[in-house]
Amino acid sequence: MSPSRMTLERDPKPSVSMPLPVPATVETSFQASEPSTPPSAVRSFLRTRGSGRIADATFSALMLLCALSIFAIVIFIASILVARSHLSLAQFGWKFFARQAWDPVSGDFGALPFIYGTLATSFLALLMAVPLSLGVAIFLTELCPRPLRAPISFLTEILAAIPSVVYGLWAVFVLVPLMRDVLGPILYKYLGWTGFFEGSNFGVGLLTASIILAIMILPIISSLTRDIMTAVPNSQREAVLALGATRWEMIRTGVLRNSRIGIVGAVMLGLGRALGETMAVTMVIGNHPDIARSLFAPGYTLASVIANEFSEATGDLYLSALIEIGLALFLVTIVVNAIARLLVWAVTRGAPARVG
Repeated sequence: MSPSRMTLERDPKPSVSMPLPVPATVETSFQASEPSTPPSAVRSFLRTRGSGRIADATFSALMLLCALSIFAIVIFIASILVARSHLSLAQFGWKFFARQAWDPVSGDFGALPFIYGTLATSFLALLMAVPLSLGVAIFLTELCPRPLRAPISFLTEILAAIPSVVYGLWAVFVLVPLMRDVLGPILYKYLGWTGFFEGSNFGVGLLTASIILAIMILPIISSLTRDIMTAVPNSQREAVLALGATRWEMIRTGVLRNSRIGIVGAVMLGLGRALGETMAVTMVIGNHPDIARSLFAPGYTLASVIANEFSEATGDLYLSALIEIGLALFLVTIVVNAIARLLVWAVTRGAPARVG
């Protein structure tokens, strides 16, 4: 091998490196990562940001109108009732609610018999329904086996969904004969000395209407009371049991005491339903405007007199008196339900849900 060739092999000249081609995808990715060019999604968001604010404002305005419509409806109904009852208000004034006369022929009207019938049937219904409702609620929340809890709760809610006319039909064919032939004689025999169970008993009257009302409001009170008792935290139960209390003492001191305000609210909601009930009461109360001591005597309620006589009202004063009765019932129902809602809210706000 020649010396010149050996020199070339020992000391080779450094090769000049050629620049490598950059793939198009890599170049595109570098360009996309530059902050000067925002992505298309960001550009679209920036373009639609203004229109989104307009849509949110429009939606909020529509929801506000929906909420205000409730107040508008209530005010509209009240204003119509006041306007249509102005003749009765002008002639009888507030004494209309303390007068006992009801004579459409002579134009002499008073609402006292109907107020008495409404209050008597409603409070008698509460007297019968509240203990049963408390028993149902306590059993469902504290004593009922888990497999039976859902079926019993479902049946309770089904009772609340039955139309009132169905209750009325059942009362006409079952409760009225039972009151006339069985319950009435027993009550007269043992409690006739009180004066509340004397006189003629035809099956229809204040007591029969009170019983059907009690059956109708029982599922309402029991369902609300169950929910309120469920809202009592388990720590209350465990604390009472840890002190050596029995189950009944735990229910009485740990559950009922913490639920008493809500239970009062549930009872008042049931009272609101009883005050405004119409069809079932109309079918079994007897429809006679009188104030009698005996619960066997027929009576009248504010709702039933409107249902019975509104279509037959002749004369502006007669119609105005009926509308004034409707105004009184409207105001009483709103006040009772509002107080009940406030009481239920006061006991259930912030209460932790019960597990199991």
